[in-house]
Amino acid sequence: MASHKYLLYISQNYAYAMLRPLQAEILKRGDEVRWFLEGKEVSSHYLDFTEKSLANIDAVKAWEPDFVLVPGNIVPDFIPGIKVGLFHGFNSGKRGNDAHFKIRQCFDMYCTQGPNTTERFTQLSEQYKTFTIKETGWAMLDPLFIPTNNNPYHINGDERPTILVCSTFSEETSYAKELLPTIKKLSESSDYRWLVQFHPKMPLEIVNAYKAIQNKNLSFVETDNVIPLLQAADLMLCDTSSIMTMFLLQKKIVIAYKNKTRNESFLHVDNADDIEEQVKFALTNPSELLNKVDDYCSQTHPYIDGKSSERIINACEELKVNGIEQLKKKPLNIIRQLKLRKKLKYWKI
Repeated sequence: MASHKYLLYISQNYAYAMLRPLQAEILKRGDEVRWFLEGKEVSSHYLDFTEKSLANIDAVKAWEPDFVLVPGNIVPDFIPGIKVGLFHGFNSGKRGNDAHFKIRQCFDMYCTQGPNTTERFTQLSEQYKTFTIKETGWAMLDPLFIPTNNNPYHINGDERPTILVCSTFSEETSYAKELLPTIKKLSESSDYRWLVQFHPKMPLEIVNAYKAIQNKNLSFVETDNVIPLLQAADLMLCDTSSIMTMFLLQKKIVIAYKNKTRNESFLHVDNADDIEEQVKFALTNPSELLNKVDDYCSQTHPYIDGKSSERIINACEELKVNGIEQLKKKPLNIIRQLKLRKKLKYWKI
């Protein structure tokens, strides 16, 4: 059987960690992989020396990928290959519930994360008839469910509870600046160990402010792979971000500060003065809340076997065999595709 060619199409540095589990599965099958880096917000610095990339659209077209795997919202229609949407996070409600399900007519298949995304995308697939869907789980989380003894954020002999602080960059939903005095005060006590990690687009002034309060109990972490952080922490404090769902899927508790979704599986706090009390409560592992976490996880991402990458590549191979001819032709998307051509400096037919 001839090998398949997979193009990993990314535009943000955090997408490397999202696609590497898929890359491992592809290579394990004897198939070929290339990366394509779109735009100025992604850096080739994060490419491993064993990983191969294509420098421009001419190179992509010459390579002729069978599949284009995209952890984003859009992809050019002028490159070859079956386009597969993989998502760059869960539906956090940050931009409204419909934003996660917005159809931009770029993909032939969406690989959904669990029942609560599959149901809506199935409805949309039946409405538009321009794409198919397959529930696979999210490949990025495969390593989350594989135990490791080499976590860089574990400290041997330090048995204190570890609290991970995260925040989105969006001005409307980020409370990192507001929480700074509280985090600083709490971290001055040696009761807990604090790890702080922000979205790559977080304003530099806020990043620098948190770096300035680092002490023996608090570390600011910059990384393109959050999985080890999620595994190392016992509890998360966050505002509104899809990383909250990633943490929750470990059956651990999330304290949500001024979160507008009012998701019942989060422990909600609206006053910074109440955070310390809620941290203590959360670390008792309240059974009623954990039951709600279980229910939410079963609907959001029930796959804890670390094999979502395998399911995604199986879905790709199945679609290749069945073909996409049965799908309705997509709209031209002229304005969106012109913007992509301008961004990629590509004007050939």
